[in-house]
Amino acid sequence: MPAFEIPAGFLVVGSRGLDWVAYLDGLPRLVDELLGEWELTVDGPAWHGECAVVAPVLTRAGEAAVLKVQFPHWEAETEHLALQAWGGRGAVRLLRADPRRFALLLERLSPRDLTTVDDREACELIGTAYSRLHVAAGPQYRTLSGELKRWMEEFRAMPASAPVPRRYVEQAISLGTDFAADPGTDGRLIHSDLHYENVLAGEREPWLVIDPKPLSGDPGYEVAPLLWNRWDEVVATGDIRFRVRSRFYTAIDAAGLDEDRARDWVIVRQMLNVLWTLKDAGADQSLPQDWLTRNIAIVKAIQD
Repeated sequence: MPAFEIPAGFLVVGSRGLDWVAYLDGLPRLVDELLGEWELTVDGPAWHGECAVVAPVLTRAGEAAVLKVQFPHWEAETEHLALQAWGGRGAVRLLRADPRRFALLLERLSPRDLTTVDDREACELIGTAYSRLHVAAGPQYRTLSGELKRWMEEFRAMPASAPVPRRYVEQAISLGTDFAADPGTDGRLIHSDLHYENVLAGEREPWLVIDPKPLSGDPGYEVAPLLWNRWDEVVATGDIRFRVRSRFYTAIDAAGLDEDRARDWVIVRQMLNVLWTLKDAGADQSLPQDWLTRNIAIVKAIQD
């Protein structure tokens, strides 16, 4: 019988479809197989994210590590390659990988993340980290321009009746189309989901990046998650425009990014969030109005 127990909170992913049910059914046995093959000992209760379970383990040599086993999906296919490319420089160190089984053995970090730091200080830390992470990307990664072409088709199919200002939709289509044809849109290894909870405290370095969803892309694409996360703190200031722009300028100044290009990417990404929200909701589900309002408010704040 499998010894590994799936965290109770992760079982809800079975509602996402039959492929998720199959993943959950095989997960305990898969984890136990990896523990045996890699000579690992479980060292505490497992936790989970949206698409993976993570178990603290000890290696045969007694090194503290974590075993991460992900639901098979394209965003995770090249995570091990990005971590190898970074080689622990500014990012969690990869100890072992089995890409076929979407399994990674990683150094263990502190659970403390950048949500414990003032948001603008955190933006500066992440902006500074960009230069270490944005190395040349090889052909093994999907390209941002290729993804954009597909996303723009979805944008063009958005009905005029969608509950979002049409001028912002048209702006995103125009910018996204230009980016898709721009050679500068590809070529650098980007994390693509680098927000406050994906940077953890470490011993080798004060802060280390985790959980990349790698693309061959444009560094300016990275900034937007710093704006839409920790939103309650933005609202609490009473001045959304000032706080959004403060985060934006802190990050791009620390990274040395082009202001106009980074701003255009923010507009595209916030509107992509709106597009995907409407698509996922379908015709019969209520819309998360707070989330839609947040994305539109950022588009407005970043350029007005």
